[in-house]
Amino acid sequence: MEVLRPQLIRLGGRIYRKNPIQEQTYQHEEEDEDFCQGFMECAEEPCDAYEVVQTQQGFRCTVKAPSLLYKHIVGKRGDTRKKLEVETKTSISIPKPGQEGEIVITGQHRSGVISARTRIDVLLLTFRRKQPFTHFLAFFLNEVEVQERFLKFQEEVLEKCSMDHGVDSSIFQNPRKLHLTIGMLVLLSEQEIQQTCEMLQQCKKEFIDDISGGKPLEVEMAGIEYMNDDPGMVDVLYAKVHMKDGSNRLQELVNRVLERFQASGLIVKEWNSVKLHATVMNTLFRKDPNAL
Repeated sequence: MEVLRPQLIRLGGRIYRKNPIQEQTYQHEEEDEDFCQGFMECAEEPCDAYEVVQTQQGFRCTVKAPSLLYKHIVGKRGDTRKKLEVETKTSISIPKPGQEGEIVITGQHRSGVISARTRIDVLLLTFRRKQPFTHFLAFFLNEVEVQERFLKFQEEVLEKCSMDHGVDSSIFQNPRKLHLTIGMLVLLSEQEIQQTCEMLQQCKKEFIDDISGGKPLEVEMAGIEYMNDDPGMVDVLYAKVHMKDGSNRLQELVNRVLERFQASGLIVKEWNSVKLHATVMNTLFRKDPNAL
């Protein structure tokens, strides 16, 4: 990471810079990471981005997080939580491991509570990004006719290119798994899975039915492209997907779904638009037949 081009993290509609500093590692606890792996800077505190409640003792704010991420807020021997509490002059209550609940931040000063909340959000986002993907949003493209034509494509490729380096039947997609990916997710609790299902239902009511007219969208897979600039180093080959009627309704629909999930934090914002494609060949399939 370059000092002049640090990683950008989006929180509550604002953008923060993650400045690189030297990280510490521990010989016997590789998964425990110190809080001092980045310091967030911003032009102004997001004072109106969080719900902070005034109480008789001061101020209070809660954070929802899956229990799998609690240990990263606690830190090795509780050092991360202690550092947060000292630097923000707050008290941070975290549920016990394995118990789902809310992280509760209390303090005498509203600014301190907001600062602690911001830093906890950054920690949660940082470690969530390090988790392997667990789910994905997609439209399946496995109609019988599509499967049959895909198998015909596979047959022709193997007939003409079987002598080419790296080309064999193991790198072709399973016809039953042909799909159009909208985005990848890391869902770490049953609550997050339920939240995802509810958001999809909301999307359907708010705009999917309007865009689709309440009917299935008819799409066409035609033409192939590869994922990099060097045709000699291709790992992924995909089919292009577009609407049969020539409209951009499918693109509009998937973009709005992506935008909704990015705003919720369930999908990390990396792109502003979905690239409509269906993977047909991937060298990863050679090692893992169950890969997407």
